Amino acid sequence: MDKSKQLFRRSFRRRLPPIESGDKIDYRNMSLISRFISEQGKILSRRVNRLTLKQQRFITIAIKQARILSSLPFRNNEKQLDRAELIPRTISPRTKKK
Repeated sequence: MDKSKQLFRRSFRRRLPPIESGDKIDYRNMSLISRFISEQGKILSRRVNRLTLKQQRFITIAIKQARILSSLPFRNNEKQLDRAELIPRTISPRTKKK
């Protein structure tokens, strides 16, 4: 084998699955569901989650059920509210002063 081919050989480490075999994917299991939601409240993609297609479908359904039942917010507005409080309100240049 050439040295050039040996340079491109990578060692892959198998990652542990994020969902164990004993974990129940359910809308009431908030500790499990919260791992698959971003800070903005969006459902993370399958590539980011490292889930199978079937697991991603079940997670998505569980998140949507939890949102409908109000155990999980649709959006996380905490950071936006903090940021809005820090920014001082100014008068826009379009408004005319009398």
